[in-house]
Amino acid sequence: MTTTWIADMTSRIAQSTGFDAGTLAIDADDADELLRLAGVAAHTSGDRTNAPLLCHVLGRAVALGAPLAALARVIDGATAD
Repeated sequence: MTTTWIADMTSRIAQSTGFDAGTLAIDADDADELLRLAGVAAHTSGDRTNAPLLCHVLGRAVALGAPLAALARVIDGATAD
């Protein structure tokens, strides 16, 4: 589900930071999961601005080694309460 726009922005960020674009790229499955979780954040919190903020926190956690699937279970569990 990654779009040309996201691919272009990823490339630009990689060029400006010196990071490898491949390590910044998002695959279709992760994109779908992040979009789903963003929807959960927006709808269950009642505040759409929580969607990008949650995705940022998730990205930071993934960068530190947490698997996105495990993080998704945490979010799903928290919102099921």
